[in-house]
Amino acid sequence: MVPLLQVDGLHAAADGTDILKGVDLALGPGEVHALMGPNGAGKSTLASVLMGHPAYRVTKGRILLDGEDITGWPTDVRAKAGLFLAFQHPEAIDGVSVTQFLRQAMAARRGLDELSVLEVRVALHEWMERLGMDPSFAERHLNQGFSGGERKRNEILQLAMLEPRVAILDETDTGLDIDALRVVGRGIHTVRAARPDLGVLVVTHYQRILRDLVPDRVHLMIDGRIVESGGPDLARRIETGGYEEWR
Repeated sequence: MVPLLQVDGLHAAADGTDILKGVDLALGPGEVHALMGPNGAGKSTLASVLMGHPAYRVTKGRILLDGEDITGWPTDVRAKAGLFLAFQHPEAIDGVSVTQFLRQAMAARRGLDELSVLEVRVALHEWMERLGMDPSFAERHLNQGFSGGERKRNEILQLAMLEPRVAILDETDTGLDIDALRVVGRGIHTVRAARPDLGVLVVTHYQRILRDLVPDRVHLMIDGRIVESGGPDLARRIETGGYEEWR
């Protein structure tokens, strides 16, 4: 079976400094993989490189989506092809409502000039109901005045509406208390139930989000390389003993 997302020997640098030093990863349809590691290991850099962030330069290796080499593709083309990144710190956009943003993003994802407001509102209402969100949320300006939990739930709403092939969740658990974390975990479960082929890569420091979102594979990144992969027990080992075993 061809992986949804495949990373082969990926090296990347920023400002002349090597950060990724040979990353290999294969994410299959419907799988959840967790990427763990200490600060500065390169986890968020990998998420950014997968999305084609211009601050990073791939110096070796390749990225494949559904078997197609996308290493040289710009960010917007990757997004239209089905890659989705949930940010660690989502940006606020004053003057643009959640509905307006999603209408434009959904049209771009489908390769259309625009979508009808009615179509977007119907889909949005349905998903907000599934995710247990207040309908008034749709008219608020994007992330403006949102709490940390609201920003992350908005990312899950975007994930549901845009129907990507692969979702990269970059430290979605950052700044969330245990109740907000459970809400986000349930939201991801709800989206996966509706789209069972969705591949998910969760970038995290902690095991706590993995208690709700049980991964098929856990990867440990140290100094720009994945040094060990395993099942959920690897996350528990890291939580208990830290990273000294692999340094």
